[in-house]
Amino acid sequence: MREPIDPLTLLQWYDRHARIMPWRVSPGDRCAGVRPDPYRIWMSEVMLQQTTVAAVKEYFVRFTRRWPSVTDLAAAKDADVMGEWAGLGYYARARNLLKCARVVADEYDGIFPDTHDELLKLPGIGPYTAAAVSSIAYDLPETVLDGNVERVMSRLYDVHTPLPLSKPELMTLAQALTPQERAGDYAQAVMDLGATICTPKNPACGLCPWRDPCKGRLAGTHVELPKKVPKKKKPIRLGIAYIARRVDGAYLLETRPDKGLLGGMLGWPGSEWIEGVPVEAEPMKAQWKVIEGEARHTFTHFHLRLIVKTALVPMDRSPDTGEFMPLEEFRPSDLPTVMRKAFDLATGGSKTTSKDAPRSRAK
Repeated sequence: MREPIDPLTLLQWYDRHARIMPWRVSPGDRCAGVRPDPYRIWMSEVMLQQTTVAAVKEYFVRFTRRWPSVTDLAAAKDADVMGEWAGLGYYARARNLLKCARVVADEYDGIFPDTHDELLKLPGIGPYTAAAVSSIAYDLPETVLDGNVERVMSRLYDVHTPLPLSKPELMTLAQALTPQERAGDYAQAVMDLGATICTPKNPACGLCPWRDPCKGRLAGTHVELPKKVPKKKKPIRLGIAYIARRVDGAYLLETRPDKGLLGGMLGWPGSEWIEGVPVEAEPMKAQWKVIEGEARHTFTHFHLRLIVKTALVPMDRSPDTGEFMPLEEFRPSDLPTVMRKAFDLATGGSKTTSKDAPRSRAK
């Protein structure tokens, strides 16, 4: 008879092997009565959406040092938050981060709701984030289903329906395993198992606490799971970025519209990004010089190739769009990655100000 899948077995493994995270309360501390901070759990979960733990850690530490509470974040300037977020990608998350913080500060007295349904009412919080916060922060038996958990469930139950079609089935299976007690530790345990043992390639089955009841391992199909619906080929879009520098060193920048890609972020004025020859959209009259090469970046749904044009302009020249930012205030690390790539191409990757040097960015 096949050994049953026991959540307690995984929790015992987690007690010994839990990863150390800046937002996490260890199993030992949790048993001693230390409770996770819902603000830090929420912040980490928003940052971790489609982003690796390695990339998020530095940003999380910097954010929580600068804004240690949700009320601190709610009072922050939009530009400061967007600047700190630069380079982490998926910038709608940063806009929703501010919206959510302000709602919690204004309507909930700075205290995150402690139920799944109330969390779902907050800006930018969907079923996954609500489940993560309610289980990890409040120890409620909600089921968290991220990519790691999907992989574990697919292998554990030998599910061959490809993702994303298998999501409802995987959620049902994951819910059946979620315990009523230590639900927060269990949620993190399953994610840790997928991240460190049940990895996409070369899973360490010999170290897995669920190796004996794993149907995929027993059938020899685990390495090919989870299956996925083939992705469509990403199109290539072209555009132009205009980098104008005034003779006093100031750079011409604009804040992008709140809606759309890179919404609310600083950027270089430019053309629309289209599948074809981009239409010139010079932000001001100048002697524009085309820089050799192109700035390349990949978004979720397309590849972008940017032609970069630069110009040195006099003090009395006014732009049609954007504003000049004094050199002492300009910090390349406040730019989203694609805009920073354009800047690096234009400047040969040189440092611009001493102010920028201390800040490193996760790639």
